[in-house]
Amino acid sequence: MLLLRPPGVYRPQEDTELLARSLAESGVPHGATVLDACTGTGALAVAAGRAGAGEVTAVDRSRRAVAAAFVNCLLHGVPVRVRHGDFSTVGGRYDVVCSNPPYVPAPGPPDPTGAARAWDAGADGRAVLDRLCAALPSLLAPGGFGLVVHSALCGVERTLGQLRDGGLAAEVVASRDVGFGPVLRSRARWLEGRRLIAPGQRHERLVVVRADAP
Repeated sequence: MLLLRPPGVYRPQEDTELLARSLAESGVPHGATVLDACTGTGALAVAAGRAGAGEVTAVDRSRRAVAAAFVNCLLHGVPVRVRHGDFSTVGGRYDVVCSNPPYVPAPGPPDPTGAARAWDAGADGRAVLDRLCAALPSLLAPGGFGLVVHSALCGVERTLGQLRDGGLAAEVVASRDVGFGPVLRSRARWLEGRRLIAPGQRHERLVVVRADAP
C-alpha cells in the first residue's frame, strides 16, 4: 500500500500489518462505521475502507498525522472524517474500532510534542492503552467489535481483564514474534532492569486483541 508519510509520523510496520490482516479477516460489515484511533498515516483507515466500511473516522493527536491520513485516504478513494484530538473525545458509537496506539515502555513521560509520542507510552507502556480499554465500551455500538494491537511487554492479560471488566468479550486473535527495532534495542538494558524482558531477550510478541460488545 502506497502511503505518504511526513517526518514525525509513525511509519507502518509489522504491528500495522498484523492489525490490518486481522481487520480483513474479521469481516467488516458492508457500510459499517469505523473509528481508527491513533491513525498515524491512516493505513488502517484505508484498510477499513477497502474492507467495506461505509464511513471511516480517523483521529490522532498529531496534526501532521491528521494531514497524512486525510491525503492518504483521499488518494485511495476512502471516504473519511479526520479529527485532530483524542479518541476519548471523538464522540459517537461505531460498528468497528481499530487502533495501533503508542505502547513502547519508556524511561520518562511521553513527550507531548515530539515524534516519539507515536510510540512512547510511559514506564509500563500503558499510558494510552489503559485509557483506550476504558473508552472502548462507550465507543462501540451494540454488536460492534474493536481490534487493538500492542506488544506483550505491556501485559496481555491486563488488557483482556480491563476489557472484560468493561462488559466486553475479549480474546487474542493474532500474534507474531518480531525482533527488536532500534528503539527497543536502545532500551534493552533498561527493560531488563525493570524485568519487562528476560536477560538477553531481543524480541517481542505482538498481539491483536479483539473486544466484542454485547
